[in-house]
Amino acid sequence: MLTAGDDYPLHQRSEPIAFAGTDRNFYDRYFFNGQSADGQLFFAAALGVYPHLNVIDAAFSVLSEGVQRSVFASRILHYERMATRVGPIAVDVVEPLKRLRVHLALTEGISADLLATGLHPPIEEPRFFRRVGTRTLMDVTRMTQNVRWEGAVTVEGKARDVHGSIGTRDRSWGVRPIGAADPQPHAPAMEPQFFWLWAPVQFGGQSLFAHTNEDGEGQPWNRAAALVDHASGRTLALRAPRFELRLAPGTRRAAACVLHASLPDGRALEVRLQPETHFQMSGLGYGHPTRGHGSFHGELSVCCERIETAAIDPAVPANAHVQALVRAELHQEGQPILHGRGVLEQLLIGPHRPTGLGGLFDLA
Repeated sequence: MLTAGDDYPLHQRSEPIAFAGTDRNFYDRYFFNGQSADGQLFFAAALGVYPHLNVIDAAFSVLSEGVQRSVFASRILHYERMATRVGPIAVDVVEPLKRLRVHLALTEGISADLLATGLHPPIEEPRFFRRVGTRTLMDVTRMTQNVRWEGAVTVEGKARDVHGSIGTRDRSWGVRPIGAADPQPHAPAMEPQFFWLWAPVQFGGQSLFAHTNEDGEGQPWNRAAALVDHASGRTLALRAPRFELRLAPGTRRAAACVLHASLPDGRALEVRLQPETHFQMSGLGYGHPTRGHGSFHGELSVCCERIETAAIDPAVPANAHVQALVRAELHQEGQPILHGRGVLEQLLIGPHRPTGLGGLFDLA
């Protein structure tokens, strides 16, 4: 059950707010993305709180004209979880579960003042729980919501009005690997395996949310899909969702993807996703070699990164985690085809028999 308090980074146990159970990997994070109607501008932001590491960090990244620019900020939390500002980056809850503001003060030519307004009530995804042997790898709750954006992003003196841009935001909290690697991993050593697809898409007056986590045999351990009507907020859970994924040769990235499912009344549904531009999630700290989530950088640290997208090698493991901007078609039995846009997030590590992937980072 979601409440207004879930939009604040205050999740805890039955102790003062400073404490969140006993697991050092507990975290509480905001994530946002947005794209212009033509897909030529993409921006994203993240802010994470790590109570037991006493660290808070944030990042803002913008992809435009073949360049992805990122600003990273990290500071000591000082145990105060309500101060959601890290150097030049801030997230403010204007109206819980409805409107949030993202702000980036001018930093090496990049700035942003953005307001996200939810198009529907957030949906609560099935709880993510995964163990490696007897050790908990993930125990996470996440809520997701598609949004419309207002405001502007400035890149090297050029302001871009983002009014009407679409996007998605999520809030997740719980336990997942953060900060420095565990010095004593599970014994005996196990080959890492993680298969993740996530497709939040907007089709005019309705939104699609679909995701899957699968093991090496392709069996899902967390999978769900839903259609949400913006006007009424009604959510339809789709039956038997499954992704049909075709990988681009020499990569672990989707060349095309189709979601197959059925509506509650039994009618068939199909969503065809065609990837276009790829956004590197490392630009928000996900898997970044030096700016990974929860890493310690002192009292306050701010740095920037610039990546020419043409120089990115998709075969390099560090580039595996992406959000692909996608054109989408929604086919429902007995209904006209709807066209939309969104993203297809992909992180494919280790073997996955249905797609023919073997080894840790073998390529299609």
